[in-house]
Amino acid sequence: MKNAQKGWDLPQIVFSLMFITLLIVASFWVVQPFVLGFAWASMVVIATWPLMIKIQHLLWGRRSLAVLVMALLLILLFIIPVALLVNSLIDTSRPVIAWATSGHFRLPELLWLNNLPLAGPKLFSAYHNLVEGGGSAMMTKVQPYIGRTSGFLFAQAGHFGRFMLHLGLMLLFSILLYWRGEQVGQGIRHFAFRLASQRGDASVLLAGQAIRAVALGVVVTALVQGVLGGVGLALSGIPYATILTVLMILACLVQLGPLVVLIPAIIWLYWSGDTTWGTVLLIWSCVVGTLDNFLRPALIRMGADLPMILILSGVIGGLVAFGMIGLFIGPVVLAVSYRLLSAWINEVPAPQRSPHEVVETVEENRERNNHA
Repeated sequence: MKNAQKGWDLPQIVFSLMFITLLIVASFWVVQPFVLGFAWASMVVIATWPLMIKIQHLLWGRRSLAVLVMALLLILLFIIPVALLVNSLIDTSRPVIAWATSGHFRLPELLWLNNLPLAGPKLFSAYHNLVEGGGSAMMTKVQPYIGRTSGFLFAQAGHFGRFMLHLGLMLLFSILLYWRGEQVGQGIRHFAFRLASQRGDASVLLAGQAIRAVALGVVVTALVQGVLGGVGLALSGIPYATILTVLMILACLVQLGPLVVLIPAIIWLYWSGDTTWGTVLLIWSCVVGTLDNFLRPALIRMGADLPMILILSGVIGGLVAFGMIGLFIGPVVLAVSYRLLSAWINEVPAPQRSPHEVVETVEENRERNNHA
């Protein structure tokens, strides 16, 4: 009877694990629509928490005023640029469509197509008929394919709608985390301590450093380069500078740099005959394009020293896996994993043996196995 009491109650353990697993799966299923928004908000709050504390000290220690200021800053940095981009796309799409369908523009002749062997005359004839018809003929040719692309466009609209939903959730969760940041942080550290004692607490601190490094090194650098590049475009008289600025920020986030937008703008200025502003924008582009070589490493080292290949892989992989929000989540996930793995590897000093000693040990083990 005593042995039965001391033994394992296998059915109780199995059903307990099943109940706990079912509870975890059901809880995740319920909160799944909010996971990405909460993760995004957590990264933003962790990265900007020192700034919020400084603002709170400046505002007589009032947490409510500091949260209000941080909410306004998040709206200024995230909501307003997206709204301006959507508004600019709507405003510019109507005249472009009207101009394309009016038949007032003419495409280049491309007479050299007629000199190509074999299919050259047929290509020139088809292209010449398209040129003669203008924009209306082009729209007639494209019309059969509009139905095929409508599904793709609706899918992209759905992705954009989800991005806007996550953006709104990020703003809401950020306000809540700013308001109760200390309590949430202590709760996370206590949970990590219960999981892995001192190692768990240290892992939380390392994760915070990695998140702050990515936010400073990737996001801040992209914003600085994009805004400075946009200022140069606006001063040079480039049309649609708002759209180009947002595109520049996105290009900097995916590590393509601002020159993918600035170089075509410089070429357009020289081609239109405005060489003065073209030269000014060229010089300004050289400054903006090389700014990340100095700014990004300095900002990354303020949080944690991370390899750039890790950041690049996280940005591209996050974009493919999660869409636009993956630009922020992807590098953070890899950075946190890298920091935790590095801390685990360096926790115990590696044995200091020379390559010759390692080879001798391998040969001794091999001989011992052969004799056995």
